[in-house]
Amino acid sequence: MSQKDPSQLSVRALAPSDKLGSCKEEIKSSSRPASKPMSPSDFLDKLMGRTSGYDARIRPNFKGPPVNVTCNIFINSFGSITETTMDYRLNVFLRQQWNDPRLAYSEYPDASLDLDPSMLDSIWKPDLFFANEKGANFHEVTTDNKLLRIFQNGNVLYSIRLTLILSCPMDLKNFPMDIQTCTMQLESFGYTMNDLIFEWLSDSPVQVADDLTLPQFVLKEEKDLGYCTKHYNTGKFTCIEVKFHLERQMGYYLIQMYIPSLLIVILSWVSFWINMDAAPARVGLGITTVLTMTTQSSGSRASLPKVSYVKAIDIWMAVCLLFVFAALLEYAAVNFVSRQHKEFIRLRKKQRRQRIEEELVRESRGFYFRGYGLGHCLQAKDGTTVEGSTVFAPPPPVQVLYDGEAVRKRFVDRAKRIDTISRAVFPLSFLIFNVFYWITYKVLRHEDIHPNL
Repeated sequence: MSQKDPSQLSVRALAPSDKLGSCKEEIKSSSRPASKPMSPSDFLDKLMGRTSGYDARIRPNFKGPPVNVTCNIFINSFGSITETTMDYRLNVFLRQQWNDPRLAYSEYPDASLDLDPSMLDSIWKPDLFFANEKGANFHEVTTDNKLLRIFQNGNVLYSIRLTLILSCPMDLKNFPMDIQTCTMQLESFGYTMNDLIFEWLSDSPVQVADDLTLPQFVLKEEKDLGYCTKHYNTGKFTCIEVKFHLERQMGYYLIQMYIPSLLIVILSWVSFWINMDAAPARVGLGITTVLTMTTQSSGSRASLPKVSYVKAIDIWMAVCLLFVFAALLEYAAVNFVSRQHKEFIRLRKKQRRQRIEEELVRESRGFYFRGYGLGHCLQAKDGTTVEGSTVFAPPPPVQVLYDGEAVRKRFVDRAKRIDTISRAVFPLSFLIFNVFYWITYKVLRHEDIHPNL
């Protein structure tokens, strides 16, 4: 019988014991409790709660480099541009993004966390305000229109919806063919540039809603982005700005002001074709057009501020009023010239009467001198001696120097000639004014404005 290897016997003897030990280890490992994942509440408490040590009163990188805050805006609505108060109203989504290393996390699997707006009080936020703001309000229907999002690397996105009334100083010299530039300035109130710096987002910093329309203006696509750093006694503060270019559409003013005033001026020219003897008709038409033009001119200034310079609409209304008033004065001149024949006849009668009186005086003087034997002493005006017999010669008959009907016809023709000339001069003058007016404001000044945009 062959002998067995003692090494094989030892291996077989140990095998049962090894199996028993491994089974015990498995039982022990299975008996240990599994670690539970951290709940969102515990995670937020650990990230920014009382147990985290996070202090919202201290800015990120305290005593270190300034915090760079990237801003961008989305314009939801743009309108209510008021010339009298020189401001405009718009509704925007203001978005700010910065990095806070204290909010970086790795315990939570999500790449970003959308938090309730109430958590905004638990973190540090930039002290942004609008430097040219005249009024603003938040939106709370149906809840606070605010968004807070935190990323794993500590980036914070803060978005808020605002309705703003911002000041916009306007230059109305070309009104209503003007282009206005309205500014929005975003500035830090308390942090100097050593602590906080604002900058625009590199990609689409200013976005506009696709269906955005304005009643009187067209919002130009080009928007100037820049910096408006402010220097005060308390320090140098960061400031960024965007300029909106608004081109006024003058369709409303054409319909309500330019065309009616043009028709009123043309209506005043109708009096040139009315008989000069119809004084009530021509005077009534002239006064009516003047009063209507005055009312139209006052209405054009009702919605504008009381500026000290002359606007384009003022020049138009003033010239239209001048043409209408000149048409009324033209009839006064026509009426005056047409009645001059009566004055001419009266003046000729007066001259004839004076000549007759002079002849009678001369005759009476000659009779007096002859009675006293002094007739030979009379001298004519040219110094020659006048014989006594000539003194008593009968005066020559006064020639009739006028013909009443011919004189009247001559002056009436002059008056009619004034009307005829006015029929051509007034329309031609107004046409020349229109050419210069529209070329000046729609071409020349329009080209001067556009290169500056």
